[in-house]
Amino acid sequence: MRQNPSFAMTDVAELRRVIAQNPWATAIAIGDDGLVASHYPVLLDPDREDLTVVGHVGKPDDQVLHLGERELLLVFQGPHGYISPGWYGDVRAVPTWNYTAVHLAGIPEIVDPQENLKILDDLVARFEGRLEQPRLMWEPPNTEEFVHALEAGTVGFRLTPTRVSAKRKLSQNKPDSIVETVIAELDGDGVYANPALASEMRRAHEARLAHRA
Repeated sequence: MRQNPSFAMTDVAELRRVIAQNPWATAIAIGDDGLVASHYPVLLDPDREDLTVVGHVGKPDDQVLHLGERELLLVFQGPHGYISPGWYGDVRAVPTWNYTAVHLAGIPEIVDPQENLKILDDLVARFEGRLEQPRLMWEPPNTEEFVHALEAGTVGFRLTPTRVSAKRKLSQNKPDSIVETVIAELDGDGVYANPALASEMRRAHEARLAHRA
């Protein structure tokens, strides 16, 4: 990902926030016949405070990705959307796309079945926990035999990245008045309304204003 100092994200707490809020990751590796990609939910390792993440892939994706043998790139995509030049007022401008993305790369560690079960359990709890009546992994009608058979069809991993690239392109190169107008458009009811992107832009903009103060 091409970097621009104005858009670079380096704060670990912010990178962790983006990963936690956007756990659906694209996993990319060099396969036997070229680049391959898969898509899985990936979570921050609950026992670490850095950018270590844990997840699983279904068999035989572990072989396709050469999991544990070759470098794996995980891409986390935050809020993103189209920005019209018409929102800038009567100035020369072109369309653009605002976005937030975090790339983590490294050779993942394959975990044993017991730890893989914990990863799967944490994944289910993370998403089912938002429901009024969650269906947790070990609860009926699931049986222990069923859960262990499920685990046997997956491969769990832990990735502590050796390379990190993160970017937050949210109109930081525009005057404050334009940034505020873009946020208002994204928060509106137009065809390109995007409240999630507006919230991300507002967060970044307020942080910049506080830094100037």
